[in-house]
Amino acid sequence: MPTTLSSYSNGEEAQDHRTPLLPPLSKPGELEKLSIDEMLQKYCGEFGRWQLRHFILTNLAWALEAFHTMVMIFADREPEWRCRNGAAGFGCDASAKSVCQLEPGSWEWIGDKAATTVAEWGLVCGDKFKVGLVQAVFFGGCMIGAGIFGHLSDSSLGRKGSLIVVCILNTIFGTLTSFSPNYWTYVLFRLLTGCSTGGVGLCAFVLATEPVGLQMRGVAGMCTFYFFAGGIVILAGIAYIFQTWRNLYLATSLPSLLFIVLVLPFISESPRWYLIRGRIKEAMNVMSNIATSNGNHLPQGVLLTLDEESSSSSPLSSSTNLDQAYLEQVKDKDAVTGSLLDVIRSPLTRTRLFLAVVINFLCSVVYYGLSLNVVNMETNIYLNVVLNAVAECPAFLVTALLLDRVGRKPLTIGTLWFSGFFCFIGALVSNVGVWKGVKMVCGILGIFGMAGTYNLLFIYTTELFPTVVRNAALGCATQAAQMGAILAPMMVVLGGWLPFGVFAFCGIAGGIFAFYLPETLNQPLYDTMTGIEG
Repeated sequence: MPTTLSSYSNGEEAQDHRTPLLPPLSKPGELEKLSIDEMLQKYCGEFGRWQLRHFILTNLAWALEAFHTMVMIFADREPEWRCRNGAAGFGCDASAKSVCQLEPGSWEWIGDKAATTVAEWGLVCGDKFKVGLVQAVFFGGCMIGAGIFGHLSDSSLGRKGSLIVVCILNTIFGTLTSFSPNYWTYVLFRLLTGCSTGGVGLCAFVLATEPVGLQMRGVAGMCTFYFFAGGIVILAGIAYIFQTWRNLYLATSLPSLLFIVLVLPFISESPRWYLIRGRIKEAMNVMSNIATSNGNHLPQGVLLTLDEESSSSSPLSSSTNLDQAYLEQVKDKDAVTGSLLDVIRSPLTRTRLFLAVVINFLCSVVYYGLSLNVVNMETNIYLNVVLNAVAECPAFLVTALLLDRVGRKPLTIGTLWFSGFFCFIGALVSNVGVWKGVKMVCGILGIFGMAGTYNLLFIYTTELFPTVVRNAALGCATQAAQMGAILAPMMVVLGGWLPFGVFAFCGIAGGIFAFYLPETLNQPLYDTMTGIEG
């Protein structure tokens, strides 16, 4: 027999497995309609135990993205070389800066020839461009994947469903990469891995932050990127243990499988996605679980609705059965749909999308360029990667502390120009003697500033667009970022002062474009295009 509202007494709760949890009515004879932000703030809690657990579990996916993205630093690096026995002075000069200056056969790689792809396939001299090519192809795959999974996570698959799919694909393609018989097969598998990796951070970020309330969303959003930086540090340790590139790809792919089996079953789908898809029951059940886990409860008759319909009450006639009225409200409704075409049609969101795309592109050139440029620094690669990753962590902290004080817009401009300034100094400094250390410090400070910007842009972009097109718009901005990432390895391969010069220009130009963005501090996450334009 179904549970009825009359069966609730003395604060006790009951639940029919066929219906959502029916909380006690706040006002007899009235149904209160609230948006998700309002319900979190008023009844559920904006960042309690439920959000903390969900946040940590979901953001473990960022470490996986770090593995698949930054593994190229170690797998595709050029190892040290030495003159063959008896070849010194006979076609081999040990003081030469490049093997391209030596006679073929007069030198050899130090260590295992299978340590890196460069050593195994001879990607030096005339073939050196292939190193930048495979890295660019990976980011090209990320660009494709961001568009595909940005759309699917807003539509049929949802945030969690998309995350499951990309993790499965990462496990498969990452493992297959380690068995590549030749360079071009390697390029193909890196392209496919990029297609799946492009959706990991995108889906994880939105899934982790959408159940967080307005007051805590900025800080929570910045904290997601500690997981990416932590993943880079762990990757350096894995690369130190697994010295051959094939074993390294295996070791960095299997964690995706563990994530699927051990973590994903305990992650919930976003209530915002349920809401715009018209699946009100599921959305209400998630909100009820949030409230219960946080030690709160939802009053009876509180209903979840789209933002343009919230802050209203529906009085019921005396002849209306409250059970029937409540259940009628939470029946599945038609999904509210949207696409990039809707974003482009609206003058408001079209301008926002253009600016987000340009700034993400410029920021990504600097962020990935500085990360990959460690191969040109002529210092210990493991230490340099760790230092760059560690430099990101205080950037997240400073940005999180300032985010709700100075606002998204001023902070975006400031961090872009901070990074651009130190990249400019780095372009002026030579890579010889004591200046080598100065150049490394400029790179670390550049990473410090751009890490804050790169991650702040995720928060900023999600707040600029409504739920119905949020992941599609974020996917488009992420695609632009991947285009910047495609350019970054090409700049790194050129070497000299040029990489830092390009990074400086991108940082300064990005700050200028950011002047035209609106401030989103303390603004709600709108659900529909009507809500954001209203």
